[in-house]
Amino acid sequence: MTRRQKWASIALAMLAVATVVPGAHAEPRPEPGAPPGSAAVPVIEPVVLGEMPHDPMAFTEGFEIDDGVLYEGTGEVGTSQLRELDPNTGAVRKTVDMPGRYFGEGVTVVGDRIWQLTYTDGVAVEWDRATLTPIREVPLRPQGWGLCRDGDRLIRSDGTNRLTFQSPDDLTETGGVDVTRDGRPITGLNELECVGDRVWANVWPTDQIVRIDPATGVVDLVVDASGLRARGIPPTAQVLNGIAHVAGDEFLLTGKYWPTTFRVRLG
Repeated sequence: MTRRQKWASIALAMLAVATVVPGAHAEPRPEPGAPPGSAAVPVIEPVVLGEMPHDPMAFTEGFEIDDGVLYEGTGEVGTSQLRELDPNTGAVRKTVDMPGRYFGEGVTVVGDRIWQLTYTDGVAVEWDRATLTPIREVPLRPQGWGLCRDGDRLIRSDGTNRLTFQSPDDLTETGGVDVTRDGRPITGLNELECVGDRVWANVWPTDQIVRIDPATGVVDLVVDASGLRARGIPPTAQVLNGIAHVAGDEFLLTGKYWPTTFRVRLG
């Protein structure tokens, strides 16, 4: 089953949405089945600061701002791309196709290079940042989902509850951590954004984001962004997937085939 087919099977489940209440905080409570005595993780909703257009044909897999450029990696077999966008207007400045009809996934900037994962093709592509031309491919197992740079290491998700630490030079694995929320594993970790000493992760197939301490794997904040759908996101659009840090507690959020990117405050 392709990802597109998988999404068709859950489209109806995505029709029920909540309205974003600026600054609203849900009452912290442990997840059902959490170990007795578990501390509840706070759940918040994003405060919307602004909106800008997003290509509704973009199956967003990676989203990151660096030096005034918003980089976006898109997915699907045969149509995956790496893109440069204006982070203030959403305008697409440049697009290049992934080699080999790969299914593109997460992206992150490392100096004058960009790494882009593939879903199940077994490789990651390294790009020249200035020209957006592929330089090399390196092996990648088992799957590629999200990627972000955390200082002198990269952090990758693969759809499980595992975050893998990797060298920014050649993606050699250097460690990892299992992620838990309220004492329970949380799977479906997808697009990633490293900010300070925390990792923000979309949780597939939901419109939730979790904030993770990579030293322990513990989720210490949950963002319920489902209410963004009430702001003109069509029922046929797929899940939230795209977190780009702007500055401080401000982020850009978008989703797969979403016509809008939202500038929000989290926290």
